[in-house]
Amino acid sequence: MADFFQSAQITPLLALVAFLLGAFAVLVTPREEEPQINVTMANVIIPFPGASVRDVEQMVAIPAEQVLSQITGAEHVMSTSRPGMALLTVQFKVGVPRTEALVRLYDTVNSNADWLPQGLGVLPPIIKPKGIDDVPIVALTLYSSNPQTDAFQLERVAHSIEADLKRVPGTREVTTLGGPGRAVMVEMDPARMSGAGVTVADLRRALQSANLGLPVGDLLRANQAIAIEAGPLLANAAEVADLVVGVQAGKPVFLRDVAAVRDGPPPAAHYAWYGTAGEHAAEHPAVTIAITKKPGENAIDVANAVMARAEQLKNTVIPADVQVAETRNYGATANDKAQKLIQKLLFATASVVALVFIALGRREAAIVGTAVVLTLTATLFASWAWGFTLNRVSLFALIFSIGILVDDAIVVVENIHRHQQLEPGKTLAQIIPGAVDEVGGPTILATLTVIAALLPMAFVSGLMGPYMSPIPINASMGMLLSLAIAFVVTPWLARLWMKQHPGQAEEGHAQPSGMARRITPLFTRIFAPLLDEKRGGRNRALLGLGVALLIAISVALPATGLVLLKMLPFDNKSEFQVVVDMPAGTPVERTAAVLHELGAYLATVPEVTDYQAYAGTAAPINFNGLVRQYYLRTGGEVGDIQVNLVDKHERDAQSHAIATRVRAPLQEIAKRYDANVKVVEVPPGPPVLSPIVAEIYGPDAEGRRQVAKAVRGVFEATTGLVDVDDTSIADAPRQLLLVDRRKAALLGVPQQAIVTTLRAGLAGEAATYLHDQSKYPAAATLQLPPEQQGNLNALLQLTVRSASGALVPIRELVTVSDTLREQPVHHKDLLPVNYVLADMAGKVDSPLYGMFEMRSSIAKLPMPGGGQLAEYFIHQPSDAWRGYALKWDGEWQITYETFRDMGAAYAVGLILIYLLVVAQFGSYLTPLIIMAPIPLTIIGVMPGHALLGAQYTATSMIGMIALAGIIVRNSILLVDFINLQVRSGVEFKEAILHSAITRAQPIVLTGLAAMLGAFFILDDPIFNGLAISLIFGIAVSTLLTLVVIPTLYYAAYRKHLHRLLPPAEAATLSHP
Repeated sequence: MADFFQSAQITPLLALVAFLLGAFAVLVTPREEEPQINVTMANVIIPFPGASVRDVEQMVAIPAEQVLSQITGAEHVMSTSRPGMALLTVQFKVGVPRTEALVRLYDTVNSNADWLPQGLGVLPPIIKPKGIDDVPIVALTLYSSNPQTDAFQLERVAHSIEADLKRVPGTREVTTLGGPGRAVMVEMDPARMSGAGVTVADLRRALQSANLGLPVGDLLRANQAIAIEAGPLLANAAEVADLVVGVQAGKPVFLRDVAAVRDGPPPAAHYAWYGTAGEHAAEHPAVTIAITKKPGENAIDVANAVMARAEQLKNTVIPADVQVAETRNYGATANDKAQKLIQKLLFATASVVALVFIALGRREAAIVGTAVVLTLTATLFASWAWGFTLNRVSLFALIFSIGILVDDAIVVVENIHRHQQLEPGKTLAQIIPGAVDEVGGPTILATLTVIAALLPMAFVSGLMGPYMSPIPINASMGMLLSLAIAFVVTPWLARLWMKQHPGQAEEGHAQPSGMARRITPLFTRIFAPLLDEKRGGRNRALLGLGVALLIAISVALPATGLVLLKMLPFDNKSEFQVVVDMPAGTPVERTAAVLHELGAYLATVPEVTDYQAYAGTAAPINFNGLVRQYYLRTGGEVGDIQVNLVDKHERDAQSHAIATRVRAPLQEIAKRYDANVKVVEVPPGPPVLSPIVAEIYGPDAEGRRQVAKAVRGVFEATTGLVDVDDTSIADAPRQLLLVDRRKAALLGVPQQAIVTTLRAGLAGEAATYLHDQSKYPAAATLQLPPEQQGNLNALLQLTVRSASGALVPIRELVTVSDTLREQPVHHKDLLPVNYVLADMAGKVDSPLYGMFEMRSSIAKLPMPGGGQLAEYFIHQPSDAWRGYALKWDGEWQITYETFRDMGAAYAVGLILIYLLVVAQFGSYLTPLIIMAPIPLTIIGVMPGHALLGAQYTATSMIGMIALAGIIVRNSILLVDFINLQVRSGVEFKEAILHSAITRAQPIVLTGLAAMLGAFFILDDPIFNGLAISLIFGIAVSTLLTLVVIPTLYYAAYRKHLHRLLPPAEAATLSHP
């Protein structure tokens, strides 16, 4: 192959094609900050008006769970039963295509539409699918310093620019959050209504009947058809106020006579405002426009286009006194990350080339540099073709791979360089084919072993699988491409660029030069006692004992706490979220007051630039909020604060340190209001419901609640656990208005009339809508005035009409019963469950340690009815009805699944490596010797983490898996060279020594190249574990491999030398 391609005309064309394909990939590959994990979730909302929680659970939620559990590909079916509504969540397995998942969901729901009786009162299910593309990439917050501009006016501005923003190519959904909305409020006066003899039903009927217009047909006249339409429709508040709703004493009763009619915002159900921090801290009413992108679009391009469009709209559609704050721009963060990583990629490539320049010379460095560039460009094209985007993980995969991708080129160039010394009389065209062929077999095998070690990681399941998959897939594709370029392009470049070296000895007997000459005395001293005929066995045993001792010490480091285990460390982001939960029944005004006080504190934090507060509704979600379903947070008792920090390049503190610092003061403020405050950071990897989750199962709802409260008590007493919460609600008052059915029936008043009148008075009823060309139609809403909504007597003063036509006050038809609000009931995979949640902070922030620290205290908790709390780690209890059980979830579950799958991938990789080496060497023993250095990597990996105070994470594990292939590659080069030497007649001990001396240079060069690539990711909060594993693992294991492999090979074959020779020579050796 090398003989053909070193002079073929097609070789430069292939190199040009590889370069152009890479340039094309850089231009067209979408860029984003994180990989797009295809996790599809869908909420199925089933209203059951007026039903109790128990009725909702038993009559709707449980049957619906059984129906939805039929769906192929559904991983979990969860439900929450609340008064009047069941909320079910179907979570599909990672990787199930969104379209396919939703087709299955809709098909299952529609084909089982008859699962409940028609007259039960259950309304049709509402399906709301959610996925990664529902996370906004840009958020624009509109506010004004003008005190006359309120949220109602800002919302009008936001609505007017939504269509312009949607015109930006690549945008998917444009929504406005935090606005109060618009309605024509018909604020009823019960006393005046009673005096005028009208009821809520009369007002409803008048509004609906007056707002009807229809085409009634065509009038044919004078050979012409004239369209006839009847109307008009209600167009404004004045027309609504002028409606006649009744007649009294022969005079019309207008709507304005019995109600105040106004056009504007309805009574506040939520608030939003924008706060600035620092010396000129201030808060302003605000609304936020959230923009999502379509699947596969470039986040950077879409975000830039949105920001440019917003700039164009200023002082035209957006008034001059309205400011537009960019409160989220994931396109900008993706661009910043991509540019930084591409810069690191270039630096890593340059460093590797510089290393080759120092070791071999400028011409050889130019060849290796060209090979690396071509490999990277071809790999970028292959990555785009595979469907990957340019994100932090795929780019880290390339940086991490630099040191591996350069190996093939270094080995080929170094061997050509060596053969120039061995065969000074030959031309490069004569030398290259033999030099390439000599390392061809072991290079191919070594490349395949690295791929065998890495590729099984692509099959890791769960959320972590697709998150990390660019690493094994991109690295494996890069390895194959680097092998092809090393055999095709490198010989061609070597023939053209390498300089003919004058020989220093007779052909075939060149003396060691360069690094080999310098290390010959050292290696001679090292190997002399190990190969000694008399004491060599003892010395080799001592070497093995020393290595085993080092491995044992390294393995013990995690057990002693010197190395902590964690799924992934915290990233350094420019945002975090403050989630506030007030006691059930808290009015939105009180929640807003708490948020204002929390915001006032945040404004004093030096690293905070601004924040957006949302009372009664949720902030724009991120991927973490998608999985935790924060978008469902609504009601007076909930609040969010989205906090934006100074750019990470302009502050010293990491975002995790800032979040940890502000947590205690925020919770101190919240404690005064009985609020529960959580400081939620953007997770570094796949998100979970909470870092620590205890799922409580048992036969009785009250018993589960008691156990959950007891477990929560243990959580709160455990050092390091923060943001403790559970899914029950605090006791809150509730009043039941019980209709006296007998009395109502005697008066001819249907219960429906009473209930709908009460609901209209308190919650409000949209009786009809204005037809005024608005994008968001304004409802004509019947409701009591805000000042009367806290007065039950005013509500009961409303009247209904009896069969005789007389008005009957509702107070005469109902009795008031005081009770408590019902507890929501949660189900997971067909079992009732209560959740206890917490996070871990402090010196030890790995949730695993907090979880295991609590186990003994939880095991001692008394159970309702006696017995002991059963504990599960992997799956739910098979029988949840005999007693109470706790199942650990959260980060533990994803950590277990990830390390289980990565451990299995490691094992599969080792098996594949063994099979490949057996196929190459035709021996069962040699592969074991070649793979022996794999355990040596731990001698570098664990002490390296301990030395730098780093946690051992999933990325550290990836580094260890990659090390298996890298180290085996070195072993193959050593063993193959020993075999070549023995077969050429060199004495076995000399061959052992020569292998270490001769192959030290390419082995050290490739090892240093891999370490250099890893140095450039050492400063990344997430991937530094990968860098530490590679740097320390390669440094230690490479040095040990140069000694251990030749020594082991000598010990294994010194008495069986005939096994290393061809059959004919072996027979001669056996029978002289």
